[in-house]
Amino acid sequence: METTGRSTEGDPLKAGEDQAETGTGPPLTELKKKKKSCKEVLGFSKPNHWRTAVFFFSLFLCLTIVFAFSFIIPCPVRPQYLSTWNRTFSEAVTYDFLAIEDANKDNVMDVLFVLKNTEISQNKTCTDAGLPSPCVFVLAVAGTDGETLWGRPLVPEFHWAQCGLDEEKGRSWHCLLSHSDQLTAVDKYTGEIKWQQPQPPGLNSTVPVLIVPDLDGDKVSDLALVASDMTQTRLAFLSGKTGVQIGSTVVLDTLETANHLLHCNTDGSYYVLLQRDSGLYGLGLWRIAAKAGMKESLSKDKQWEKEANATSGLVPIYESDPVRRVLRMGLTGCAPNLLLVTANGLALVDGKNLQLLWRFNTSTILSEPSFGHFNKDNVLDVVVEEDVGNYTKRVLILDGKSGGLLWQVSLLASPNSPRPAAIHTINSFSVFMFWGTMPSQANSSEPFLSDRHSYLLHPLYSGVLLQSTNVMDHIITFHATLLENGRHAAYILLTGAGAEGADGTVVLSKRKMKQDVQDSRVIHIGAGGSAATSEEIRDAFGRLRFSDW
Repeated sequence: METTGRSTEGDPLKAGEDQAETGTGPPLTELKKKKKSCKEVLGFSKPNHWRTAVFFFSLFLCLTIVFAFSFIIPCPVRPQYLSTWNRTFSEAVTYDFLAIEDANKDNVMDVLFVLKNTEISQNKTCTDAGLPSPCVFVLAVAGTDGETLWGRPLVPEFHWAQCGLDEEKGRSWHCLLSHSDQLTAVDKYTGEIKWQQPQPPGLNSTVPVLIVPDLDGDKVSDLALVASDMTQTRLAFLSGKTGVQIGSTVVLDTLETANHLLHCNTDGSYYVLLQRDSGLYGLGLWRIAAKAGMKESLSKDKQWEKEANATSGLVPIYESDPVRRVLRMGLTGCAPNLLLVTANGLALVDGKNLQLLWRFNTSTILSEPSFGHFNKDNVLDVVVEEDVGNYTKRVLILDGKSGGLLWQVSLLASPNSPRPAAIHTINSFSVFMFWGTMPSQANSSEPFLSDRHSYLLHPLYSGVLLQSTNVMDHIITFHATLLENGRHAAYILLTGAGAEGADGTVVLSKRKMKQDVQDSRVIHIGAGGSAATSEEIRDAFGRLRFSDW
């Protein structure tokens, strides 16, 4: 085969060089420049080995840090719950007190209650504490499994207790108990007694304890105790830090008051609300502090003071008919609206300007109203139990904005039924819980304890109720709550002897609300009912996600 000096298609570079030599192509120097420029464009002309080393070293360092911290900082462990638990105490006495607090700092709510017994365990007895037996025990049990966190023995007899008093910074205690002739402040985390003082002389105080601004200059908010008898109502200030009385005891009213409450206005002024048969009245805290012998450092509301009586200083808030109970409409913030239970129904009063917002006429109201969201207007609605006679009650849900009727059902008023309750969901409505007996299921027109059930209401399925199994024991108190932030809706039952102060078997129990859903019976109410099947309704309850208020 003949060979020539021509290059082929497979050797283009050589062809270029040959053409340059023969003068038929571009000069050879231009071809070399083109070759160099291609390498420079691709970045391979001078490889930067240091840059590559730094990149891989940084990558290795980052991966090392990530893997190291993944072992050093463990993932958070979710609390392990028991769906239901029970604590039983034999030959004991318990009281209408139940506090839901985080007592062991695990972000799960625990349960505090009071028991009268000779002991709560073999190594925690009244005798060991040097107290008469039986004595009073304050107990904290874990919300997850019911195990005892701590127990504090105290001198009998028990009068009242209130927790949730740690809202202000600087206070080292959280619960206040009145027992025997003493006041005792207790740390909810350890059960340690922070201070103990004798009761103010002649003052048989009742709850609620009022949290007032700092009056003695120790930068800790102080307390006010109110007591009322047949002749007068009196108040005493106590140091929030030490429990020592501040100033003298003040007579608030020359008449007996059934209840009291502290009201905060938007301008920072405080008024003690006094519930009397003739209506509801307010008395400026600044007046009370001045009478107790303290300097007038508290503010006053000009609008309220214009309505004050010149002699007594009482500000009339509502005088249309006798007031049976006063509740705040909402638990946070100043100047909340005031819900009044009167002899003839319910009335809502504006907490700022004292104007009547609405009134709903009813017959006798059986229990303290509760609050929840039935509709989605972001205003709390009111749950009321009305006595309609013949052992029957009507459960009503009233619109918190207008007072109009949103929902109702008639039940037999079973004896020893707790007040209604509600737990909020992320869907802007609440799940409601109440107690009673369906008339069609009672063995007679007169309900018995064995007929009592709890019922759940889902606002989106308002034509049905979920009926749980009945509770046979005598209920002392009941609380529906979330045990964790936005999670684990449950209800706590404290049962004991039927007679007040009598010995018997005391049982504290917790049940998860969703656990009861699968075992509940679907009851259709009203003419319309619901087109959904029983399984679909149970699934709707099971899909609920809960939220704090």
